[in-house]
Amino acid sequence: MSEEIFDLIVIGAGPGGYVAAIRGAQLGMKVAVVEKRGSMGGVCLNEGCIPSKALLDSSELYHLAKDRFAAHGIEVQPPTLNLGQMMARKEDVVKKLTDGIAFLFKKNKIVSFLGTATLLSPENGTHRVEVKGEETKVVSGKKVIIATGSEAVQIPALPFDGESVVSAREALSFPAVPEHLLVVGGGYIGLELGSVWLRLGAKVTVVELLPRLVAGSDGQVAEALLRSLKKQGMTFMLGGKVAGVEKKDGKLVARVEAEGGATEISCDKVLVAVGRRPLTAGLNLEGLGIAMDGSRIRVDADYATNVAGIYAIGDLVAGPMLAHKAMEEGAVCVERMHGEPSQVDYGCIPGVCYTWPEAASVGKTEESLKEEGIAYKSGKFSFIANGRAKCMDETEGFVKLLTEAEGGRLLGVHILGPRASDMIAEAVTVMAFGGSGEDIALTVHAHPTLSEVMKEAALDLDKRAIHG
Repeated sequence: MSEEIFDLIVIGAGPGGYVAAIRGAQLGMKVAVVEKRGSMGGVCLNEGCIPSKALLDSSELYHLAKDRFAAHGIEVQPPTLNLGQMMARKEDVVKKLTDGIAFLFKKNKIVSFLGTATLLSPENGTHRVEVKGEETKVVSGKKVIIATGSEAVQIPALPFDGESVVSAREALSFPAVPEHLLVVGGGYIGLELGSVWLRLGAKVTVVELLPRLVAGSDGQVAEALLRSLKKQGMTFMLGGKVAGVEKKDGKLVARVEAEGGATEISCDKVLVAVGRRPLTAGLNLEGLGIAMDGSRIRVDADYATNVAGIYAIGDLVAGPMLAHKAMEEGAVCVERMHGEPSQVDYGCIPGVCYTWPEAASVGKTEESLKEEGIAYKSGKFSFIANGRAKCMDETEGFVKLLTEAEGGRLLGVHILGPRASDMIAEAVTVMAFGGSGEDIALTVHAHPTLSEVMKEAALDLDKRAIHG
């Protein structure tokens, strides 16, 4: 058993865990991190957010070169796809960022332990974490943050085999472009990875159990995104489910059931992207008596569990399974341990679908406001009337603002369009400070920029939009 006693042990070096560790070190804590991967960053950096965005950007450039350059007066021979080089670039991006976290750990004197963590019973008021790696050791600490993240949900009728029926992990590293990719799930992950392979030449069919895409998003955004992706060539089967898949003559045949009956779809790969679940196996939560809310760990405002000295953050606790939500919780959890009154504003957590056009949102949707009986005003403006969007030849989509009917406080913002992921930050900032639509309308936005659409949508709340 290690004789060293740490102030804080963080289990998991994903977005929530590594931020908690670094913030703890900044506040003077002696910090240890237990991570089962050989690289830092968790799912996000290794097989999620970062590699998917690297491939999205690469595939978008390929699509532009193939289909859009000529309209800009750039004449090139039809481009040839070098998938191996594209994958190598993706891996290089991942390595640089994961190595960057390792450097930050070294800079902040954080001690890393490689292996799988199991919580042991405390001894003499000190928590103990067993780490099983090349050898087994026990790390002791005064406090523990569990930040082990989540894993892809597996459908019983479609068990993962790592080759034909896969999760996002494998879909980020296909050795060749599938002739036909069947995507099960019309959420962020399925649509983003479907977009990658569609641009690179695959036929893509999305099967979604609900009658719409991206559950919980603004209805108008979801409808417009569906139209856009259809125009790009993606096929959708809404209100259907994949009941099973079998191999026939070297191909996969998926059975899709919908209201109109069942149909068979021949494909090369099946990507199952129906959600994620907290990753808690092997931690010994039950053995320590840590209280749960279903599959999530129950925590209080300090992110403390019912067991003194043990905390949990990120995908393990209530709220959206988003990297930036976990990062905020990691910092706030440690700051509250330090006596600071920090808190996460859960009403101001943005969500982004990195298709093209991108879809980004924060706050309430029209549907939720109606359900809650809240009187509101709506302002909307399209990119087609924006000068910069026209220069970019990216005029699809709109910005929609929702405010209180009386008082004008900003309640929600929903964007479908170019660089929506960056534009949403203005809305988050205004909402975080309790601002109004009028605050955006009165703010000078540089011309010509995409951000002017935000200002015009704010002006449209009172039917004052200048360019529409």
